[in-house]
Amino acid sequence: MAPRNGINLDKIVRAATEIIDSNGLEELTLTSLAQKLEIRPPSLYNHVNGVQDVRRLLSIYGLEQLLSVILRAVSGRSGDEAIREMAKAYFRFARTHPGLYEITLMAPAPEDEEMQRVSKEIVELVVRVLAAYRMDPTDAIHAARSLRSLLHGFAALEQRGGFGLPVALDDSYTHMIDTYLAGLHARYPHKSD
Repeated sequence: MAPRNGINLDKIVRAATEIIDSNGLEELTLTSLAQKLEIRPPSLYNHVNGVQDVRRLLSIYGLEQLLSVILRAVSGRSGDEAIREMAKAYFRFARTHPGLYEITLMAPAPEDEEMQRVSKEIVELVVRVLAAYRMDPTDAIHAARSLRSLLHGFAALEQRGGFGLPVALDDSYTHMIDTYLAGLHARYPHKSD
C-alpha cells in the first residue's frame, strides 16, 4: 500500500528540519511533526520508529548538508584561504540552520555506520585542508579538533546570546580565525603555498 499524502522520509526530514530550525530541538515531537505534515501521529510509524529515529535521520541529514557546504567552500582553495572559507561556511550553516546544526554535534554511536561514515568524511576533509601545513597525522587531528572547538564555541555563544559587547560579531569571528591561522604558521612554519 502506498503512503497517503505523499509522505516519505525526505518530506519527514525536511518538515522536522523546519521545526527544529524555527523552534528548537526540544519542540520536535511526533505530534508536532504530524501537525506540520498534516497527518495523524500514528501515520508516522509507517516511516519511522519514533522521535529518536527522526533525530537520527536529522543528524545524518545535517551532517550531509554541513559536508556539502564545506566542500563547496574549500573547492579550488588551499591553505589559509581554504580555512577561512570553510570557517565562513560553517558559521553561515550554524546561523541559517540553528536546530539542524545543534543536532549534528552529537558524536555518532559506534554501531551507526551511516553517521560514522558522514562524520568521518567531514573529519577527512578538514584534515586534507590542513595537509597544506605539513603536519603529522596526530597534529592534524589536534588542529582539526581545535578548529572545530573554535567554530562551535563561537556559533554556540552567538546562538545563546552570549556576546553583548558593542563590537561586530563578524569582525570578532574573522579575528579568531586569523589568530588560529597565525598559530598554525608559528607551529608549522614550512607550510606549502
